[in-house]
Amino acid sequence: MSAILKSPVSRSLPFGVILTSIQHLRNGTTLSADMDERSSTGSETAMDDRPAIHPVDETIGSEILDTGRQQNNEWDIPCEEKCGVDLDYGHFPAQGRSEQTDKRTVKRTLERRFECTECDYRSASKANLVKHTRTHTGEKPYQCDQCEYSAAQKCNLDTHIMAKHTKDKPYMCGECGYRTADRSVLTVHMRRHTGVKPYECDQCDYSTAHKGNLDRHKAKHTGEKPYICGECGYRTAHKSKLSIHIRRHTGEKPYKCNHCDYSSVRKSDLDRHMLKHTGEKPFMCGECGYRTADRSSLTIHMRRHTGEKPYKCDLCDYSAAKKSHVDRHMAKHRGTTLLVCVW
Repeated sequence: MSAILKSPVSRSLPFGVILTSIQHLRNGTTLSADMDERSSTGSETAMDDRPAIHPVDETIGSEILDTGRQQNNEWDIPCEEKCGVDLDYGHFPAQGRSEQTDKRTVKRTLERRFECTECDYRSASKANLVKHTRTHTGEKPYQCDQCEYSAAQKCNLDTHIMAKHTKDKPYMCGECGYRTADRSVLTVHMRRHTGVKPYECDQCDYSTAHKGNLDRHKAKHTGEKPYICGECGYRTAHKSKLSIHIRRHTGEKPYKCNHCDYSSVRKSDLDRHMLKHTGEKPFMCGECGYRTADRSSLTIHMRRHTGEKPYKCDLCDYSAAKKSHVDRHMAKHRGTTLLVCVW
């Protein structure tokens, strides 16, 4: 048995024949052999009132016996239930229902019939359901042969190999030359140029180009912090932040500079460090022309122009543009001296 839509016979089968064959196998009824009549009336349910002549199988989709025969444009597909019904349509008229109409009907008949037993996910493809199920089971059958990485989908493994091992980055931004190994990453990157922010918060006017950013933002509304450090009890709303925090305990610094022995816990720290080697200062103030290699430094600098002082003392009305200034101020209340490393 093979899928009718992929069988040698079915590559040339009229879509109306495919559809009616599937319907017969599902409900076990006899069929109208006159495709001209079905075409003129537009009836796709004429057989529904007929008595079933063998047990029905509503799960049948696009699989029937690969034994259809064509002779002089006549189609003869025996039923796999051996019920005696021959799906013999005689001459299939060229002026019958349009092939495009039949394609849509077949698609409606087959679409989204595979259901996940864990959630409400549905798909027209069994293969897609298998991939989806791995999100529940945690199964990652695709293993990298160069490191310990594994993935639930082969496309993710391919992207990993290109990004981490071969360094191949075939997807390039036509605006700025940015390159990546992942097509979806390029799609997200392009939103920087277009300004598209498709992910919107349903509780405020926040919107973002990244779904992950929206998930993190929503945690501000709920106050939920489900991720907890087993070493010190640190809690966070973001799994990625917990991973970074854990490195403080393990001492792991996976991001390494190619020009010196510098390494860091976070990639953003390495990116800032690399600008010391290149001398690049891509972030510029539109008010005074101040330039910096660090986006956060520009954010702090802009407060000189706006007068914003978001960091406030809990014991008096002091406020500052920098958190370090509030820390030094708080030391005065405690009667201690805050030591600052000059290196």
